[in-house]
Amino acid sequence: MMTRPTPEQLAAARDRAIPEVIAPDLDVVFCGINPSLYSGATGHHFARPGNRFWPALHRSGFTPRQLRADEQHLLLDFGLGITNLVNRATARADELSADELRAGAARVTALARQYRPRVIAMVGITAYRTAFGNRHARVGPQPERIADAHVWVLPNPSGLNAHYQIDDLAAEFRALRESLGR
Repeated sequence: MMTRPTPEQLAAARDRAIPEVIAPDLDVVFCGINPSLYSGATGHHFARPGNRFWPALHRSGFTPRQLRADEQHLLLDFGLGITNLVNRATARADELSADELRAGAARVTALARQYRPRVIAMVGITAYRTAFGNRHARVGPQPERIADAHVWVLPNPSGLNAHYQIDDLAAEFRALRESLGR
């Protein structure tokens, strides 16, 4: 179980990269915007208390139980992985420049070519629109592909995203899961 980072550890996590959870031929690679300071300090994706990624993933049926962020490695057993558009921890996603997001799109495209997932699920519509130049994107499946991977956009699971409550998030994640025939 993770211990809560101290304020000093959070400050030291600024700009830290965290490892991807990825392997060849996964069903879905979830692509966050970038790690929070909390994730940077712990080394785990979507680690901040209040982030609803892990509950939404479970409630949607992707996992048989709710995983903790420090169990992220278990995602591979379910054909799932995680990466980020920009692998640099910040306090807020709005600290990233449009150029960083566009460079992240190139990085994610290279990962998709290398690892060949069925779907890249972008977790955060505004960052996706900027990174991939699709200002009309909506939540759900997209007509374009990243390398050979289908693209699906999901709402940002941050607790700061008041537009989507946990049941709404889980429904969007479930739609993705069901599209895979799972």
